[in-house]
Amino acid sequence: MAAVARITESPSGVRSGRAKASEIDADDLFLVIAEAHGFWAVAAAQFLRQVQRRGLAAALLGLGQRALGGGGKILVVGHGGFPCIAVNPTYLGMGAELDKTRKNGRGPRPERGDTARQGTLRLLAAVEAGATLDEAAAAIETLEPAARARARRLALEVLRRVERCDALLAPHLARRPRPEIMRVLRLATVELLALGEAPHGAVNAAVSLCRGLGGKGQAAAGMVNAVLRKVAASADAWAALPPQRLPDWMRGPIVSQWGEDVAIAIEAAQEAGAPLDLTPRSGDAPGETLPTGSHRLPSTTQISALAGYDGGDWWVQDAAAAMAVRVLNPRPGERIADLCAAPGGKTMQLAAAGAEVTALDISSSRLARVAENLERCRLKASLIAADALEWRPDAPLDAILLDAPCSATGTVRRHPELPLIRDGSALSGLVALQARLIDHALSILRPGGRLVFATCSLLPAEGEEQLAAALARNPGVTVEPAAAPGIEPGWLTPQGALRLRPDLWPDRGGMDGFFIACLRKSGAKS
Repeated sequence: MAAVARITESPSGVRSGRAKASEIDADDLFLVIAEAHGFWAVAAAQFLRQVQRRGLAAALLGLGQRALGGGGKILVVGHGGFPCIAVNPTYLGMGAELDKTRKNGRGPRPERGDTARQGTLRLLAAVEAGATLDEAAAAIETLEPAARARARRLALEVLRRVERCDALLAPHLARRPRPEIMRVLRLATVELLALGEAPHGAVNAAVSLCRGLGGKGQAAAGMVNAVLRKVAASADAWAALPPQRLPDWMRGPIVSQWGEDVAIAIEAAQEAGAPLDLTPRSGDAPGETLPTGSHRLPSTTQISALAGYDGGDWWVQDAAAAMAVRVLNPRPGERIADLCAAPGGKTMQLAAAGAEVTALDISSSRLARVAENLERCRLKASLIAADALEWRPDAPLDAILLDAPCSATGTVRRHPELPLIRDGSALSGLVALQARLIDHALSILRPGGRLVFATCSLLPAEGEEQLAAALARNPGVTVEPAAAPGIEPGWLTPQGALRLRPDLWPDRGGMDGFFIACLRKSGAKS
């Protein structure tokens, strides 16, 4: 049983308001409040997602935007040890934790202590609440740039090894610790055994982080110290553990399509992470030149410090993602639409090839990023914020690039949180949307025009099966075998499409998973 009340503060600081009782499970209520603000920070959208997931009404809690206006606060009154937490509406959704030292919750939030590791814990907490790392970025926006970058790097390393950490820690734990303590243990385990941090530094840092978590954390500090000293001596046991296993909804289709060995190799690629790939506007770019034309650098490279950044001589784009435009083979003067354009890498490839490009995206804010990237690289395209299913050009197009919304399962090297926060329930809706987008794109192509359909997915339902269904629905449409520099024969499917996977190029650092097919509409070729 818990009571929730909206309270306000008078100019004199005296609080007023009456608590209204409600039959809400205390654990659930504590979870959503804590996820919003009490012990870690998440974006407002993620907080509301948790409210909906738990079946709690935002209006009942008084947590709607209107209820949070006007400087009010939300007070959770607990019973039987259930904690009391005040949530400041000014900072809800901004990723800022509550700081009782600030008057009325306003003013800059001072950062103290090991800010990079603290930021890592915030990111991990947000992922546990269902956020992607990009959505959780607000949780570390107050950090200095170097600490912010390190926090994200550490979070990525932990997310790639959650399963291995838990397996190694389990024998040393009498019972599973509270979530915030478990995050500290995982972070320190990764630092000790995967990143080679000195034991005394990593263990001491973990103990300090625990002591900064309040009474419960201080009580757990001794246990954390003892467990991590044992972990530091467990290098052999760590090395014997397999890479983190993909969830069944991802792994099953991969095994069915390519076998167990490929699934294991993809899991190893996910743990290894991804290097930094660049696409040159023209000519050269920093890094190793790959057979497909991309340039590769270590993942720790500082992008803004590279030669050619200010001049827009290149942009960041995974080598696999860059293949979609190369398969389309745009020509100068062709009228081409990029139907799902953000963040703009493919739009810039098309523009750099001399095409007359129209870039569409349903999100105006995402389209603004495309505009920024085009400006930096001194490239031009017409930008339209519109639903690709409803937009029609003034005249049929020569070619279309459709990098369709998908499960993004091919990006697990860069986004290891995705297998942890998604369950595959959205797949059927995505497959249906992709089919509609393909059919619409074909309808706005001129006879003989080309459509490249691409998804950053490892699932045949969004690739091989989607292509077969599209051909069955559209008589006269044919597949042109994917052709571009650097394509290896084993990457081509029997249909003539390009199937890229994270386990390919293992000696070079792999690539994202992509399915890319070039369709030709019936009629005269150009």
